[in-house]
Amino acid sequence: MRAAGTEAKLLLIGIPVLLWTVIPIYHLILFAISPKQDAMSGALFPAHPTLQNFKVVFGQQHYFLSNFWQQFWNSAVIAFATGVLTLVVATAAAFAISRLKVKGGRTVMNMALFTYFIPAAFLAVPMYKTMGAYGLLNSKWALILAMVTIASPYAIWVLKQASDKLPVELDEAAIMDGASPPQLFRFVYLPLMVPSLVAIGVYALLLAWNEYLFAFLLLSRDTDVTLPVALGSFLAADDSPWELLMTTGLIYALPPAAIYYVFKRYMVGGLTAGAVKS
Repeated sequence: MRAAGTEAKLLLIGIPVLLWTVIPIYHLILFAISPKQDAMSGALFPAHPTLQNFKVVFGQQHYFLSNFWQQFWNSAVIAFATGVLTLVVATAAAFAISRLKVKGGRTVMNMALFTYFIPAAFLAVPMYKTMGAYGLLNSKWALILAMVTIASPYAIWVLKQASDKLPVELDEAAIMDGASPPQLFRFVYLPLMVPSLVAIGVYALLLAWNEYLFAFLLLSRDTDVTLPVALGSFLAADDSPWELLMTTGLIYALPPAAIYYVFKRYMVGGLTAGAVKS
């Protein structure tokens, strides 16, 4: 009876959460396969489902979508570059703090984490002024560097915690065999940290992929902005093409869903590494 009661409680919590999650996705798909005249009908399924909306988006056949592929490419480049640079910064910092025990390393990490006490929206204007001072506005590098700045403190903390779990004896054995710090980093540290590295890389990539505020501030030309910013232009019209907006949103949601599905076992293991010390 106790087990049945626990199961019932979990169902009472799980079913509303599932519906809360699935219903928006269902409406996204519903709009994407509905003709314009049926998009707002309120029907549970369109009377005449169509793939015409996807043809319009892929063919850039609407003035809101005239730079769809360029904006999609911008998002991909910025997300990938953010993931790579975050990994470089966070991996080197975590190795130095955890394995090399550099002086003041823990203080630097704590100061970096302290930045999360400041809401990201408050950093937007200072970041804009900084990028303007260095002449990086309307450049992909402006958004890439901004996102690396935001993602790195958490990435360093996760990798440092995971690094602390690695046996010190491995480092000592490598040093006894004559390994230098770069060799220790390359041949011992990196192979053992693969799950956490993949998790952090995916985290940083998805963070940049979904970013709107900083992309809106730092990029302005239609050919430079990312797709989330471009989607905002749909809402500027009096008669917004909701079916095209939802179709574009569905297309944009597929790559991160695929990435998460491919790397989900690394995401779970990597992000929780070091959460509990043995």
